[in-house]
Amino acid sequence: MTSPLPRINIVATGGSIAGLGPHRLDYILYPEVGGHLTIEESLARIPEAADIAEIQAEDIISVGSTAIGPPEWLSLAQRINDIFRNDPGLSGVAVTHGTATLEETAYFLHLTVKDSRPVVITGAMRPPTALGTDADINLIDAVRIAASPHAGGMGVLTVLNNEIHSARDVMKLNSFRVETFGPGELGFLGYADSDGQVVLYRAPTRKHTTATPFDVTGVESLPRVDVVYAYGGADALLIDAVRDNGSDGLVIAGFGGGTYPPKFVSAAARAVEDGIPVVLATRSPAGRVIITPRKEEQGFIVCDNLSPQKARILLMLALANASDRESVQQMFYEF
Repeated sequence: MTSPLPRINIVATGGSIAGLGPHRLDYILYPEVGGHLTIEESLARIPEAADIAEIQAEDIISVGSTAIGPPEWLSLAQRINDIFRNDPGLSGVAVTHGTATLEETAYFLHLTVKDSRPVVITGAMRPPTALGTDADINLIDAVRIAASPHAGGMGVLTVLNNEIHSARDVMKLNSFRVETFGPGELGFLGYADSDGQVVLYRAPTRKHTTATPFDVTGVESLPRVDVVYAYGGADALLIDAVRDNGSDGLVIAGFGGGTYPPKFVSAAARAVEDGIPVVLATRSPAGRVIITPRKEEQGFIVCDNLSPQKARILLMLALANASDRESVQQMFYEF
């Protein structure tokens, strides 16, 4: 007797994986054209997916991911949590997404999805209308991983170019190449490989999903956190603008292990004195920012090895759950 196929749900948001270009050699104009396939139309291109899993699919939005931010993250996390809550027999969820902010959405879900079943996010660097598109294989791989019992308990995963990454570590490293997504210095987790197998070699150790305190049920908005990058000669201008705006938090991206121009960091210290939590991050693509006695005395929080954009996400969620510096700092060490 044939075993029933695993069941998965695909939640589509648009992006290049569904983009429609003006001709087969277009790799750059399609975002401006703005057309998108529905998820059902995308699935019709890959009938082989029906041999992998029984698929339910829905378009929650249909936009380029430059239009996705905190309101959309909340809606997406709430929808995925509802899907899992209402369907205990579901194997997993796949999400299609534009690549511009894919790493940010993935990390937000990594912290806020409250289920251990697989959640995998994919996108494409070349639209389905282009020669050499990666849209179809990436969607097939996402279906395969979402249906795989081996992917459970890993937090939110991403897959592009057959490589499986942790949402905490993954980042977009190239503007156009199909091998753009990588984990910095830490290594990816495994493959959706050429024999159709989901092969995982390592697992994330930082807390995620069911092990975090970040429950977004019923949450309609998040604290505002801004990111300001340091550069040679940077002064107080941009940090003071954030401070004057009354933002709830600030991430500053500095040099190397967390050094900053004097006027820049002095402005950040004044923001802390005014009650704005400030997280120290680095614009370097790898490595940690480490606390020092002076940084601690000034009241700063360090990001560990999170990118500035992911440090922003964690600070937003942390400030919705805690207000004291020590608790927020501990979250950066744990998540």
